Amino acid sequence: MTAPGSLAIYVGAALAEIAGCFAVWTWMRQGASVLWLLPGLASLALFAWLLTLAPSEFAGRAYAAYGGVYIAASLGWLWAVEKQRPDTWDLTGAAICVLGAAIILFAPRTLGS
Repeated sequence: MTAPGSLAIYVGAALAEIAGCFAVWTWMRQGASVLWLLPGLASLALFAWLLTLAPSEFAGRAYAAYGGVYIAASLGWLWAVEKQRPDTWDLTGAAICVLGAAIILFAPRTLGS
């Protein structure tokens, strides 16, 4: 799979997971209707399905690479949805995590390693 295809899977999975968790957060922490759980659960199911499309022979490696993308996407959510601009430390940490995710995902490996 190409790097843009892999990135699209991970970004889609991150947005689905964040949206699903945000729905639960909104219900539990902000007193929203229990009906928030319906799209939240659907979103979390979409997240799980998308992550199975990740280009890795091993789930643990796919999840590890996804973690870096999730961190960056979470800061995007913070800014776009919660209207809190990430600070320099947020952005520096996310850049380090995304670099780590790229190394995990795109490092040359022999078959089965």
